[in-house]
Amino acid sequence: QVQLVESGGGLVQPGGSLRLSCAASGTTLDGWAIGWFRQAPGKEREGIACISSRAGYIYYADSVTGRFTASKDNDKSTVYLQMNSLKPEDTAVYYCATEYRVGPCSLSSGEYDYWGQGTQVTVSA
Repeated sequence: QVQLVESGGGLVQPGGSLRLSCAASGTTLDGWAIGWFRQAPGKEREGIACISSRAGYIYYADSVTGRFTASKDNDKSTVYLQMNSLKPEDTAVYYCATEYRVGPCSLSSGEYDYWGQGTQVTVSA
């Protein structure tokens, strides 16, 4: 059974930074793609970043390109999302998800099989 646990969320001022972690258990991440998603109140879940199993493909949504960076440490079975220049509109619950997939990753939530519980990110002065 694959389990994902996110951490690193919190309250940050506009312009600040946070780093989210997504730790996997029950599997190594070799062969597994990771997606990062977020959902703000009253809005649909949005795919914001994904990283393929060997980090050969990394994609970002336009809303976070240039500000967020996804990375992966297969040895630690952990994926990270470095978030810089945070804006109030980045406020949401952030989720990581994984699927066994070789090749390019996807920003579509329907592609993913296992999800973490989410971590709250609040950007406010």
